[in-house]
Amino acid sequence: MKYIVTVAGREFEVEVDGEQVTVAGRTHTATLSAAGPPPLQQLLVDGRPLPLALERAGRGVWKITSRGERWDAEVLDERTRHIRSLTGAAEKHRGPEVLRAPMPGLVVRIQAVPGQEVAAGAGLVVLEAMKMENELKASAPGMIRAVHVRTGEAVEKGQALVEFA
Repeated sequence: MKYIVTVAGREFEVEVDGEQVTVAGRTHTATLSAAGPPPLQQLLVDGRPLPLALERAGRGVWKITSRGERWDAEVLDERTRHIRSLTGAAEKHRGPEVLRAPMPGLVVRIQAVPGQEVAAGAGLVVLEAMKMENELKASAPGMIRAVHVRTGEAVEKGQALVEFA
């Protein structure tokens, strides 16, 4: 089955046939398995392990955290993408309007300022969790409406950090 995956404004065509996954014309053997309690997963690509935290953030939207990096990915099958293009839904669809803490932690740094225009992939907030710094990035371009936290503040999972206009 073919999918269109969008991460940080970049679009990839991904074809999945069992354990064979083709991305940008290159085929890999890939398996995904539980690596602890949800959302912890282990992605094995061509024998190389990649630890992940995968959380569904909406229909076709996933929050992915791995090795201190965090992304929002939109995954659409060809049929859904085609329907969106016909109905104009693609233009209406945007990234999340609120960036939420993916885990409890301490706000180490804030890079977002109200009124600031940000590009997809721009760093917004750095959270320290389990002695690791995790930079949270914008999943889509937009303007910052409000920053709801301060440096040094402890946050809970799901707490609103940055709001987009």
